[in-house]
Amino acid sequence: MTSQDHILTLSCPDKSGIVHAITGVLAKQNLTVLDLQQFSDPDLKKFFMRVHFGHAATTEQLVEPFGDLAKDLQMDYQIVPKAHKPRVMIMVSKTGHCLNDLLFRQKTGQLNIDIPLIVSNHNEFETLAKSYDIAFHHLPVNKDTKAEQESRILDLIKEQQVDLIVLARYMQVLSPRLCTEMSGRIINIHHSFLPSFKGAKPYHQAYDRGVKIIGATAHFVTADLDEGPIIEQRVARVDHAMSSKELVDEGSNVESQVLAAAVKWWSEKRVFLNGHKTVVFN
Repeated sequence: MTSQDHILTLSCPDKSGIVHAITGVLAKQNLTVLDLQQFSDPDLKKFFMRVHFGHAATTEQLVEPFGDLAKDLQMDYQIVPKAHKPRVMIMVSKTGHCLNDLLFRQKTGQLNIDIPLIVSNHNEFETLAKSYDIAFHHLPVNKDTKAEQESRILDLIKEQQVDLIVLARYMQVLSPRLCTEMSGRIINIHHSFLPSFKGAKPYHQAYDRGVKIIGATAHFVTADLDEGPIIEQRVARVDHAMSSKELVDEGSNVESQVLAAAVKWWSEKRVFLNGHKTVVFN
């Protein structure tokens, strides 16, 4: 069996000695820490860690010691091979720049993901999907058929063992049921600055929501429209001399970059949910 690198991710209540305990288990099994990132949230008293370690043919020897640690530290953890490719469903409507960008990045190895299917409420991108040899599911929707359409989406998620849904300009509001069943596993791109803070103490609100930067926003989807935890934001520079088309083109570029970054970091196990915020190791 070939040795390979693995990624360990964990979160738990913060306390002293966590790093020592984790690295001690790895050292005892003659495994090498290749990269380690950690963060202690001083407000929520919560600890997050991502460890890239090698080289192991199997991680069976870690099940018992990490099981014991999980009980002792009240720890949620996961170990996956670094080469693991999560299965991603892309959903899109009539605007295709983010879809096209993700497909190209996956095809050229910039994104370590599998894309088994594309779902759309329109059929504009069926030919594009076929050119990448990806199954295309045209699922029209209106207010009377929304529950039926989303039931079919949930069936596809189970059939295709989907790990992540990416809304690449999918212009439909997802139901609370779908948001709940795929909680922390739906990423959306918003073609605007989020969140828009109103009322008193906007900087305090921004801190509470974990703002990264103003610009196009990639965030997790929740039942509250455009209120999910922010993963990445970037800015576009514009000026008075630009036409409306040039503004749209520049915005499209930023949206594509932000969404691709969020998907890449999620696939590399760098993104942690932390209440209304995220912790992103990059």
